[in-house]
Amino acid sequence: MEDIKKAIIGVITLAITTAGGLLINKLIKGEDKKTVKTEKVTPAAQPNVIINIPQQETKTDTVVKKVYVKPKPKLSETEKRKKKIDW
Repeated sequence: MEDIKKAIIGVITLAITTAGGLLINKLIKGEDKKTVKTEKVTPAAQPNVIINIPQQETKTDTVVKKVYVKPKPKLSETEKRKKKIDW
């Protein structure tokens, strides 16, 4: 029963607070003037944008780099036999 009393008191307090807020709002602002202004807005015409891109010159430079590779020295007969033997 106590919970119901507390709930009812809470609802009444909320209602009084809300009514007081609305009353003060009316007193400060005065009456709500509901005047609706209607304006006809015409969309602006889209401007034509012309972009001129100059012809770009393409330069084709080729860099040639010569790389000299030393040939591997040929193995002598003795060195060939040493590689075959697996100790």
